[in-house]
Amino acid sequence: MADYNKCNDNRNPRPRTNQAYNSGGFQNRGNDKERISAKEFFDNLNFQEKWITEGADEDMVVFAEKAGNYMAPTDNRDKEKLSKSQIRNVFGEIKRIQLKGIDTPEGKSSFMLLKPKVAYAEGRNKTKGLSLFKEIFDKGWMCVKDKDKKSYNNFCGLLEAVLAYHKAFGGKD
Repeated sequence: MADYNKCNDNRNPRPRTNQAYNSGGFQNRGNDKERISAKEFFDNLNFQEKWITEGADEDMVVFAEKAGNYMAPTDNRDKEKLSKSQIRNVFGEIKRIQLKGIDTPEGKSSFMLLKPKVAYAEGRNKTKGLSLFKEIFDKGWMCVKDKDKKSYNNFCGLLEAVLAYHKAFGGKD
């Protein structure tokens, strides 16, 4: 249990440069392209704790771009995409906490309850796009817990960057 609470997990210090990672998370399977699992894709992305504790850098922008691309639809019938409606409640609460302040008792309580809210959203809408969002959220959440307003704002910035790229790559509705 103690290992789960560690934010700085360096088991995978550098991203692998396999074809699925470089091509937006897809592998060729016969005539079709299929998304690799969200967990496998996340493990290849090389999440860095410093993006939460210190702030954004060029690597974070690349991370956000690749994650947003993975979450976006490949066509109108893509069932594995992340839709805005799937994360609207969660992201709205993230922004409300940012406005209230994570350093207030109400803000801390609301922040602690975000994790089950994201888990519920993923359980209700089992898509690879939402599963990747949950992976990123959970890792970032562990880095913010018991930290200051700056780390929460950095956490919000990371999620906003991922969702901005999701929209840029075709994420709609």
